[in-house]
Amino acid sequence: MNQNLEKLTNQQKLTKRRLILFVLFAIVLGWACFLLIPLLNLSYGEGLSIAILVGAMFTPTISNLLTRLITKEGSQKFYLRPNFKGNLKKYLLIFFAPTVLIYLSAVCYFLIFPQQYDPELTLLKEIQATGGSVGISVQNILLIIIVQTLFLGPVINIIPTLGEELGWRGYLLPKLREFFSDPVALVITGVIWGIWHAPVIAIGHNYGTDYPGYPWLGILAMIVFCVTLGIIEGYATIKLDSAVPAAMIHSTVNATAALPIYLAKSGYNPILGPAITGLVGGLPLMIVAVALLVIVIRSKSVTSPS
Repeated sequence: MNQNLEKLTNQQKLTKRRLILFVLFAIVLGWACFLLIPLLNLSYGEGLSIAILVGAMFTPTISNLLTRLITKEGSQKFYLRPNFKGNLKKYLLIFFAPTVLIYLSAVCYFLIFPQQYDPELTLLKEIQATGGSVGISVQNILLIIIVQTLFLGPVINIIPTLGEELGWRGYLLPKLREFFSDPVALVITGVIWGIWHAPVIAIGHNYGTDYPGYPWLGILAMIVFCVTLGIIEGYATIKLDSAVPAAMIHSTVNATAALPIYLAKSGYNPILGPAITGLVGGLPLMIVAVALLVIVIRSKSVTSPS
């Protein structure tokens, strides 16, 4: 019995070491990528900076691989298998529900701030003018965006979002579940994910730089958003024993997040919305996340850790 206890203790120490190594790798590599943008004096959101941001999305998976290599963990349980068999209905829900939820987020925001709604779609008109699609009405452009996000959102960004999710949901979350209850593990994963974004939020990602409390309020809002989305993605990961559903949800968010902005007048506070990364724009996602968290708390866990 003492030998079994000693073996268990050694395994926990090794898992703890792997957790620390992974988080350190993810933060250092991710922040190094993000900080290249100001260090190279690049304009955020243009040219090379976009490529750097996409590259940064692969650093959690690289951190996963480096941790496995250094600690000789091997390639077991990588959470890359989608497990479609017997889960078609769940995947259909994952494919369409997040997009609908983001649409509802836009509705929610403009119901709370009706003065922010722009029926003239001024921003889309500006994009139309610079993009050369003058022959198409802005209403049709909006319709095309809605249809595209609904049917392509979950897959259009799947490669870079897998780059993140094979780290956060495919490695960090399962390791945390060995030490904490599922609700706590889900929240901690989201907090770390949010902190990972801190430098790019300071550069202007999601919230810009012209808001009260910059950059700390933006970083805090991003942590809240990452905890919210992380609970939803983490729940799907555990239920389907795969990081693929999380990557699909993440892809949908990246593809659809700008939609509410197209409907808004200028001058809005990005900390509040209209994007789902805002504290008001993200309310429907928060409600779903809290509901899932309550379900997990009542059931003690989603499933037993592998």
